[in-house]
Amino acid sequence: MKIGVYVCHCGTNIAANIDVVKVVGYAATLPYVVVSRDYQYMCSDPGQELIKKDIYEHKLDRIVVASCSPAMHEPTFQKVLEEAGLNRYCLEMVNIREQCSWVHMNREEATRKTMVLVAGAAARAALLWPLTAREVNVTPTALVIGGGISGIQTALDIADNGFRVYLVEKEPSIGGRMAQLDKTFPTLDCSACILTPKMVDVSRHPLIELMTYAEVVDVQGYVGNFKVKVKKKPRYIDTAKCTGCGLCAEACILRGKILNEFDVGTSKRSAVYLPFPQAVPLKYTVDKDNCMFIRYGVCGKYPACKKVCSSEAIDFNQKEEFVELNVGAIVVAAGYDVFDPKIKPELGYGLYRNVITGLELERLCSASGPTHGKIKVDGKEPRAVLFIHCVGSRDAQVGNEYCSRVCCMYTAKHAYLIKEKLPNTKVTVCYIDMRASGKGYEEFYKKVQLEGVQYRRVNVAEVYQKGEKLVARGEDTLLGEPCEIESDLIVLAVGLTPKKNAKDTSVLLRIPQGSDGFFLEVHPKLRPLETTSSGVFLAGCCQGPKDIPESVAQASGAASKAVMLLSKGKVLVEPFTPQISEDICTGCGFCIEVCPYEAISFKDVNRYGYSVKAASVNEALCKGCGACSAACLSGAIQQNAFTDEQLLTVVKMLSGDT
Repeated sequence: MKIGVYVCHCGTNIAANIDVVKVVGYAATLPYVVVSRDYQYMCSDPGQELIKKDIYEHKLDRIVVASCSPAMHEPTFQKVLEEAGLNRYCLEMVNIREQCSWVHMNREEATRKTMVLVAGAAARAALLWPLTAREVNVTPTALVIGGGISGIQTALDIADNGFRVYLVEKEPSIGGRMAQLDKTFPTLDCSACILTPKMVDVSRHPLIELMTYAEVVDVQGYVGNFKVKVKKKPRYIDTAKCTGCGLCAEACILRGKILNEFDVGTSKRSAVYLPFPQAVPLKYTVDKDNCMFIRYGVCGKYPACKKVCSSEAIDFNQKEEFVELNVGAIVVAAGYDVFDPKIKPELGYGLYRNVITGLELERLCSASGPTHGKIKVDGKEPRAVLFIHCVGSRDAQVGNEYCSRVCCMYTAKHAYLIKEKLPNTKVTVCYIDMRASGKGYEEFYKKVQLEGVQYRRVNVAEVYQKGEKLVARGEDTLLGEPCEIESDLIVLAVGLTPKKNAKDTSVLLRIPQGSDGFFLEVHPKLRPLETTSSGVFLAGCCQGPKDIPESVAQASGAASKAVMLLSKGKVLVEPFTPQISEDICTGCGFCIEVCPYEAISFKDVNRYGYSVKAASVNEALCKGCGACSAACLSGAIQQNAFTDEQLLTVVKMLSGDT
């Protein structure tokens, strides 16, 4: 056994708080260590060549690298071993940057901890053995979850590369949040003019199967071979027969009585509805939660919608359907929710009718909105409008400490549109900090100011009513004094938050969430589109707040990742699966109960002439989580690269019991 130990300085990231030379000297005294070296940047080309040279010259068969996070560079050094003729799994990494240098200010303590960790890694490396990754076929089909602009772009890019795509959207139509917008900043392009052609392209693409009003309810399998169950909710309308004429909505006895979600409650609709005029597919849906016939079995003498439908498309006998899909890659483009300002009651949302959100103003500005583009509140045009920034963003009190990134610019857009439609209206923007970092954003911000929009650095504490006016009270942080601003309309620039069902999606796809609730990528710089679940990628605002151009760019990036996977035909699966000793297994079944992937089952084995039950692992389903090994009462399950002997050896070294 010959082990080589390599300690990285990482510039000054590690060397600033760790005596690297001392660690290298200590490592040289450890059992089986024949080479111990340090280098400024071990992950660089010279650093990698140094390791390869030592493997050749000293015939090393195990390597320990003490550097930064394995999540960042373990594949880098595994490739080094392979190029030098070693098995890639004969590598042990020690994270001395995040776990030592960056968290300990005492140089001596950090160095001592590093030495102990390196000793544990060397002891474990001596017990590693070569493993072989499994090669499995890849199903050349992709699943995209979410039909907003990110999901649409992802689906089109994958399909344009010749692969079949299932696009699943939980709403009756694709389009997402972008469909609710009037114009986009900073160019003020018509949102529908950009989005609608792409929606139509999706519906007409021969390789895209559009599944609207549907939800993914179960995901099993592994990279390249996912088994997905999709629930198709009943529309109570036969889409093959529906012509989109709208007579059913006109005839509904609840016409104009149900809050319209697409218009964010600024208008009302029928119980049978089309989300918006450009919806794709252009098919109506019956709202089962409000339909009188579905809920109570009565709707006058006969359902009015069914009576007027000449194509006989209304079908109240429809039931939920479940569809099984086999896909090789999954892209999550589940979008976001907007912050609910009722959580901050001091701003008066829900209390005063003329306190609205930016999204509600968006619908008032839109020609397809409830006021056909006229900005009116209670039938009157406002003479003074006040915008309040950072509602639900950069706010530790509500648990959202992040910047939502789009609020500054969409507020600037709204201010510009108000001045365009109502040139004599006074427009004031209360900001905390202005952030205009995108292409053309700073120029647009200056353009808005030139239109007469007044920007004041005011931290608004409360909103109250004074006669017919609203008053925003706060502190002018530039002047350092309290102030009050009167207005007829207050618009809250609400931030972006994770979807309410993000936790369910996280569990379903086994992808982690960050502290902010958005889905977590493997690495923000090196692998920003990938998740810890191999074959599952992220696109758009489900990963974090971003504007439309960035969402589209990330969607194309996620699509390219999926295409790379699908085009390989085969993929390697990590061999960290458990090995079960049939002679020791007692057949208790605890491993079957704890396995989250349903990868373990019983099989009949012959023991001393008797047929008994023993656990068996389906390596195709196993993800190597180790739950079975931890739960095994008899010690019959040992996981590759994480055996009891390997782990206990590390524990002994860390505890000083050598």
